[in-house]
Amino acid sequence: MELISKKPSSEAIRATQLGIFVSVGLILIKGLSGYFGHSYALIADATESGADVLSSGLLWLALMYSQRPADQGHPYGHGKAEPVAAALIGLFLIAAAIWIGWNAVHYIRTPHTLPKSFTLIVLLIVIIIKELLFRYVMRIGKRLNSQAVKADAYHHRSDAITSIAALLGISVALYFGKGYEGADDWAALLACLFIVYNAFHIIRPAFREIMDAAPSPEIISHISQIASLHPDVKKVEKCIVRKMGLDYFVDMHIEVDGTINVFHSHEIAHQVKDSLLTAPLHIRDVIIHVEPNTP
Repeated sequence: MELISKKPSSEAIRATQLGIFVSVGLILIKGLSGYFGHSYALIADATESGADVLSSGLLWLALMYSQRPADQGHPYGHGKAEPVAAALIGLFLIAAAIWIGWNAVHYIRTPHTLPKSFTLIVLLIVIIIKELLFRYVMRIGKRLNSQAVKADAYHHRSDAITSIAALLGISVALYFGKGYEGADDWAALLACLFIVYNAFHIIRPAFREIMDAAPSPEIISHISQIASLHPDVKKVEKCIVRKMGLDYFVDMHIEVDGTINVFHSHEIAHQVKDSLLTAPLHIRDVIIHVEPNTP
């Protein structure tokens, strides 16, 4: 069952800031190593890290905007900024893949020298750092059930993938020597396919959330079960849930004894609402409609 932590969105912002800080450092390391080490795959890898910085910066702004309180024009708040940011991050990945692929083809057709062996050490360090960063950010994204934070994590994973491809390409070029200089560039081209795959993996759930697709059946079932635990609730007739950023909004119909007065049924609805708001599901608001139970 997918329970949602009540951790504040500031945790997501801290993870994003860490990703920006690390990616900026890796851009410098990979860019300089690729230039002096004659490796286009490493330069392409630095470009992918540049896309990381842009997308993480976008996510940072989106998370800050999504925390704005509800107003007259946005009664459900501004949480949709979060999946919109996730979709844009996916588009950033596709754009980066196209740019890397275009230049890889150019370098394949242009004779150049073999890459330097020290670039392998640089890539090993980069792969370890990016994989650790992916796991850290993904853990936070799952805990907060944030598509944008998960998208940012996959961006770090795609960076690690391009580094692995570069590592393989440089290794082939160095092992076989003259005549295999292009292996480095073919590795960059291969990495583009993995980047595009990750991009669609990011865009699809973000688009579903933007279109108000229902959350997982486990979430809806768990919400209904909590409401059913109230002794005066005879039946949960309807439970509609929409996700807005890191929070859920619930619209529920419950059935109670038809002979009780309006005041009593109103109290039951409030008690059910309170039990849902205090559950570890990150529910922002609940609207409950009371129906008479018929045998």
